[in-house]
Amino acid sequence: MNTSSPTPLQLHPQQMIDSLVPLVDLAGETIMHIYQQADHGVEIKDDQSPLTQADLQANAILVDGLKKLWPSIPVLSEEGGDVFAEGEEPTYYWAVDPLDGTKEFIKRNGEFTVNVALIFNGDPVLGVVLAPALDKLYVGYSNENHAFENNDTSKNNSAYPIKNAMKREAGIWVNIEVSPFNKKKSQRPIRIASSRSHPSPELGNWLTQFTSYEAIEVGSSLKFCLLAEGLIDIYPRFGPTCIWDTAAGHAVVIGASGLVSDLENMRLRYCMPKNVLNPLFLASSIQPN
Repeated sequence: MNTSSPTPLQLHPQQMIDSLVPLVDLAGETIMHIYQQADHGVEIKDDQSPLTQADLQANAILVDGLKKLWPSIPVLSEEGGDVFAEGEEPTYYWAVDPLDGTKEFIKRNGEFTVNVALIFNGDPVLGVVLAPALDKLYVGYSNENHAFENNDTSKNNSAYPIKNAMKREAGIWVNIEVSPFNKKKSQRPIRIASSRSHPSPELGNWLTQFTSYEAIEVGSSLKFCLLAEGLIDIYPRFGPTCIWDTAAGHAVVIGASGLVSDLENMRLRYCMPKNVLNPLFLASSIQPN
């Protein structure tokens, strides 16, 4: 495996997004072609999670495309990519989930996504999340640890003039930002996202701290995206997730001025890709009282 990494001066978020958006769109088109077929080619993996031809074909498009575009950046993918060594902390790597929400895909409810994130020194600094059945695409980036040359896109003639977080819907790009919620001052119930296909008994105990709340069930990494565009206030996750499940949505939330932290209020990081399991976490727009 090639473990060399480019220096930050070789990467610019806008230029990367210009290449990533068409690549992710291509994966989404492939997924939708299979989605519309009667047979999804469902298999069951060793961990008892489902696998479809859409997962495999989208994975091939994304991993091959990323390696051609940035050959020195290794790829971590749910469906196979570079193998990292125990304890290895790469400067840069990609985290890819070619079809997040495979159960939603099989149910045909549209709540599945394509996730691609760039990790720099353990931080998700750029993320693209596509919901192809909903015709929505989200992009977010931040300059954590000076991952990029700079954030100035004014001199870049880009096809996709992305600011720190944006959504594309029906071909139109709009800026997005979290909607801060203050538990003491807000006049409305807090809006809380939960997993549609992965219920957690711990969530009920956690919800007792709120006198009123609005529960919103959503599949896949769309929960991060709804937070980033201000439609929910917090996404608590008390069940298992992996780096590829969360990194892209996490980057979108950070770009939209939100935060993602573990239950000890430490920011969620992805330093060692060999250890793919995340701790429990909260993705939030909640501001201090």
